Amino acid sequence: MNPLLIAPSIIAADFGYLRADLARAEQGGADLLHVDIMDGHFVPNITFGPAIVKTMKSLTKLPLDVHLMISRPRKFITDFVEAGAANITFHIECEDVIRTALDEIIYYSRKPGLAIKPRTPLSAVKEYLGSIDRLLIMTVEPGFGGQKFMPDMMSKVRQAVDWRREGGFRYDIEVDGGLNRSTIWDAVRAGAEVIVAGTSVFSQLDLGYAIQDLRDNAREALAYLNEPPVEEER
Repeated sequence: MNPLLIAPSIIAADFGYLRADLARAEQGGADLLHVDIMDGHFVPNITFGPAIVKTMKSLTKLPLDVHLMISRPRKFITDFVEAGAANITFHIECEDVIRTALDEIIYYSRKPGLAIKPRTPLSAVKEYLGSIDRLLIMTVEPGFGGQKFMPDMMSKVRQAVDWRREGGFRYDIEVDGGLNRSTIWDAVRAGAEVIVAGTSVFSQLDLGYAIQDLRDNAREALAYLNEPPVEEER
């Protein structure tokens, strides 16, 4: 299992105070920032483009975990590389040729990732697992923040753990949607390693406490999972 990483989702930040919220995330101990890019076509919402990502990059030292929820990711890969993305994850359900898009991200020396919607079977990504650094399993329907966590998606996480072990692959497993101090238990016990948290983090006055609370709950969940069974008295 890879180290646990907490990735506050910038879509839940206050864009009127973006500089301050980026600073709060960095000072609060976030490991990276999750940046959702929506085109209004692949999902029924629009966020922002490379120019805003470039501004974010100038305001923080945290790596930018760029998640492209767009129909034609190849059209924008170069733009987001130049904007400062540390890694670029796009959806298996997009309209582009998957292998070509992955190769383009690798060409620019960025870490490639694949994301998968709740209704898409995990088998859709299986042939590409040897080429990615991150597998993002959506735990809500993509497009809007503040949705309820789907616990049945944890079967995908467990399967992804098994396939990684069997294939000797390097990808980490990211989950996004409805993650908070309670649902993180299901996620990390299933094998998730990158936790995207939006509303549950940025809605708190003390963002550092919120991030640490997530870490503490993840640690407790893993400790509970690894506890030896209690022997029955004879």
